[in-house]
Amino acid sequence: MKKHFYNLLEYIIKLESNIAFYPSLISLVGLLFAFFMYYLESWGVSGYLIENAPILVINNIDTARDLLTTFIGGLISIMVFSFSLVMILLNQASSNFSPRLLPGLISNRRHQIILGIYNSTLLYCIFTLVSITPHGDKYQLPGFSVLLAIIFMTVCLAAFIYFIHSISQQIQVGTIMDKIFDKAYERLTTLIDNEKSTEIEFPDTSNWKMVECAKSGYFQDVGLNSLAEFAQEKKVKIEIVQIKGTYILKGLPLLKYSGAELDGDAKNEILACFHFSKNELVEENYVLAFKQITEIALKAMSPGINDPGTAINAVDYMTELFTLRMKKRDRSYLFDDDDDAYVSIKTVNFEDLMYSVMAALRTYCKHDIIVVQKLFMMLEYLLLEADTCDDNYKKTIVKEVQNLYQDAIESQKNEIDLTLIENRMSKLKSLNESNFNI
Repeated sequence: MKKHFYNLLEYIIKLESNIAFYPSLISLVGLLFAFFMYYLESWGVSGYLIENAPILVINNIDTARDLLTTFIGGLISIMVFSFSLVMILLNQASSNFSPRLLPGLISNRRHQIILGIYNSTLLYCIFTLVSITPHGDKYQLPGFSVLLAIIFMTVCLAAFIYFIHSISQQIQVGTIMDKIFDKAYERLTTLIDNEKSTEIEFPDTSNWKMVECAKSGYFQDVGLNSLAEFAQEKKVKIEIVQIKGTYILKGLPLLKYSGAELDGDAKNEILACFHFSKNELVEENYVLAFKQITEIALKAMSPGINDPGTAINAVDYMTELFTLRMKKRDRSYLFDDDDDAYVSIKTVNFEDLMYSVMAALRTYCKHDIIVVQKLFMMLEYLLLEADTCDDNYKKTIVKEVQNLYQDAIESQKNEIDLTLIENRMSKLKSLNESNFNI
């Protein structure tokens, strides 16, 4: 029962992340509320209000029809205009920044709620208009429902003004990088908080049995609660050999396990804990934030855009993310009640992550001395922060300093620029001279 509850909870979370979830839910609420008001009108709520509070009732059929017809036409126009703005936002973000940003922009929850409000009000007005009888009897006119339609339309206008303001903010590169950074920072902080402070000794897995991936796709997430319950129930230890966020082909090894051979049903049960998708989300994979911010910096340094200021801002964001990443181990574990690790989760190690970021930045930014200087400042800061972290992290940073120095020296011709690079390098060597071999 507990396992089914976890699976249901994970399914609800997955459904909630669907871009059509909130608009569909709010539209359904508007439709149901229209039928609810129709039910109240059949009990004479408008007639009661005419006698006791006539100001709350629209008591003219022509006025009610004109208002509802105008609201329906206006809402359709507002929805068309809003969707057009969203398309412009996505097109500009794809052209100027990176196509990888689109899933995060589309999944903006506030915009989904606003579009849902439009649609729910539209449905409410349509069904309220249909419920108006062709007779002139004031008790058959849903006057109170029409008043509510006026209130809902006022809310839609306020939401439209907010939507215009929000969409203008969303298109700014600073806002985009802020959102990416905040999501990655939150995800990394959660992972670090869940780590044990003691050293972990996990058994050698070279001879363990393997379970192959049943379908292709991005390894988006794993149901850790379900996986933990399975491991404790079967009394096995598990090592996840694939890295979250990577694209896995069908038939490749997904995990290893100790103990007796699992039957087909058990393998299907354990495979059900893994979620695959064609999209990537920063909330589930912080590495994607490094990719997106790096791509924004590279796009900014392209000849068509030529915006080194954005590249410098991107380096600032990555400096803080790298600093936080150095506090995390290269492997994560799940523990039982006795603090014994029984599930090992493979993650992108620090060396590969830093190389993938710096290799791209060195290739596209080595000709710009200002950006090169900023990269040296980032590595200098990381080198200072690495004193309290794993020694391998410091060696990785030193290696990237050497790579950046070599590319920068080969790309610059001006004597002043070369002197600046040499001074930066001398300062870095003085911080940790024992690890530099240049």
